[in-house]
Amino acid sequence: MTTHTEAEIASQPDCWRRAVENVPVDALPRPGERVAVVGCGTSWFIAMAYATLRERAGLGETDAFAASEAPTGRRYDRVLALTRSGTTTEVLELLGKVHDIRTTAITADPDTPVMSAADQVIVLDYADEKSVVQTRFATTQLAMLRASLGEDLTRAIADAEQAVATPLSEQLVEAEQFSFLGAGWSVGLAQEAALKMREASRSWTEAYPAMEYRHGPISIAGPGRVTWMLGTAPEGLREQVEATGGAFVESALDPMAELIRAQRVAVARAFARGLNPDEPLHLTRSVILSS
Repeated sequence: MTTHTEAEIASQPDCWRRAVENVPVDALPRPGERVAVVGCGTSWFIAMAYATLRERAGLGETDAFAASEAPTGRRYDRVLALTRSGTTTEVLELLGKVHDIRTTAITADPDTPVMSAADQVIVLDYADEKSVVQTRFATTQLAMLRASLGEDLTRAIADAEQAVATPLSEQLVEAEQFSFLGAGWSVGLAQEAALKMREASRSWTEAYPAMEYRHGPISIAGPGRVTWMLGTAPEGLREQVEATGGAFVESALDPMAELIRAQRVAVARAFARGLNPDEPLHLTRSVILSS
């Protein structure tokens, strides 16, 4: 029987197609605006990816913050809040503190408090999820955001089709430990891949910018452990990791499609450990804090 998490992972290529065909440009940051992108958990990591892409595209200074750590005294033209549930306490509290700054939220649920907390709201209800572990909503909103920057995601979607269908390596399912690496915008995706492994399968995972990995973290590499690059690895890194006896994983897939492979491995590892990825331990769909 297919779990909700498995079905949602497999639906990502179709969700991405829909997202890039329906980009609500008027509600998203405009060229030249100074933007703060905020979220919690997965949404924060997607914010990191988008912020890097937007700034490197020359469209304006863009910062990413965990909503609980976002500075309220710094001047921005827009705050972009990412919240699948529309109920996350830290996001709603931040939007309530923002004055004289345009706010936009992206959510999956139109019947939640964020609808009135932000000036403009983009609802991706077709990418909503029944599972607690967030997969397709995260990548669908990033697909839309990438398209809004002028990217052509044709290849990324084709890569996603490959990522949902390619058999998984038993080496990945059975590994003891994972270190996910990224560069530029894929640093956020590396953080997200590590989070998925923790959430779904309680795996020991870490994440770093690829060039930082040799500054200490590589000491954990070794037999039975995996260093997994999302994007193109720095020259010589594969050889250094393999010299430790550890495995190095890298592919030519778009990093967002490679994230799908990591999601699938997380689910496979959950099953191997007798866990239900639809019911991750100690987690709920949204963190709502009592006042």
